Amino acid sequence: MARALELMKSGRLFRYGELGADQADASLLEQEFAAFVGRHYCVAVNSGGGAIFLGLKVLDVQPGDPVLVNGFTLAPVPGAIAHAGARAVIVEIGQDYCIDAADLRAKAFASGAKVLLLSHMRGHIANMDSVVAVCREVGLKLIEDCAHSLCASWRGQTIGTFGAVGAFSAQTYKHLNAGEGGFLVLDDADMAARAILHAGSYMLHAQHLSTPDPEVMARWSERTPNFSMRMTALAAAMLRPQLAELPRRAARWNEIHDRISSRLSRAQQVRLPERSPNERYSATSVQFSLQGLSQHEISEVIGQCKARGLPVKWFGAPHQIGFTSAPRHWHYAGDQGALSQTHAVLAGLCDIRTPVTLTDEECDLVGDIVCWAIDAVVSAEAGHGAGETTAIRQAAG
Repeated sequence: MARALELMKSGRLFRYGELGADQADASLLEQEFAAFVGRHYCVAVNSGGGAIFLGLKVLDVQPGDPVLVNGFTLAPVPGAIAHAGARAVIVEIGQDYCIDAADLRAKAFASGAKVLLLSHMRGHIANMDSVVAVCREVGLKLIEDCAHSLCASWRGQTIGTFGAVGAFSAQTYKHLNAGEGGFLVLDDADMAARAILHAGSYMLHAQHLSTPDPEVMARWSERTPNFSMRMTALAAAMLRPQLAELPRRAARWNEIHDRISSRLSRAQQVRLPERSPNERYSATSVQFSLQGLSQHEISEVIGQCKARGLPVKWFGAPHQIGFTSAPRHWHYAGDQGALSQTHAVLAGLCDIRTPVTLTDEECDLVGDIVCWAIDAVVSAEAGHGAGETTAIRQAAG
């Protein structure tokens, strides 16, 4: 906060300056974030969606090109594909909420796609052995959407280092919080040069502390359009101190996730996704599936939770609301067929945001509210009487 106030008093909120870098916050953050993830270059941008878009551009995705993407993700992911003028080809997901490797292989061959945009949605890590094997077999370039998976790994390898590029977010509900912001991480010098120029360096890229050699920058400087997607010095100043806190925060977030999940597991209508022992997750939210309930009953459960002050997102809702969406809502992506497997999984998939400030007692209350809401709805549907239902709803108030 002190650094942010200092910047605001100076008015020098832009990362570049004609007489030298206005502030080094963004460049320092890029260096530190690249080192934290384990990549050679980092380009700080205005959003996670912007980082994905730049990833598509530096991988030479052209208008009309097919891009593979898993069906459990948020709208900015297929939105970035549309932003690049490309065409989303949606791949089915399994009961673990992750991409179906068999469908990935089939749709890669059928579509002729050369790029997979893999969303590690809500921090659920796919079997990366299978994903990488398919990419190698088919010749797919991999972009990782790591917005929800900072600090996660598979078999000890950091998520964000499997693909040609990794995209991260610094929006309020992510591991790092600047309100908005993003990072593109990568190792290839030519792609890094293009990302810096695309982000909008105004030929002031020498002010970056980590940049490809001058001859590499010169090779691309007059061939690369400026999309004006830079991160501000103010956002970078808010983010830099948070990097040191990440290991502690990630550990606490996982404790919160595990405690709430344990509480939820008491309800027989709740199914928690299985996680591979090869996965080290990094959760900022909890996902579970409601099974054996109708769509009406699930809606009632959501309403009962809301009445107790607990917002629960539902990916099976008829319309996308807030931070939920499903492939059937992405009409701009064209006809994708039934995607029956994906929509069957999403039909009961619920999501609870978990602030890192939650206490153990509050975690228990979250789990109790969900279980209570399920019991209330199931009891009402079983015909225990309108009077009891009314009493339950009055108690919820």
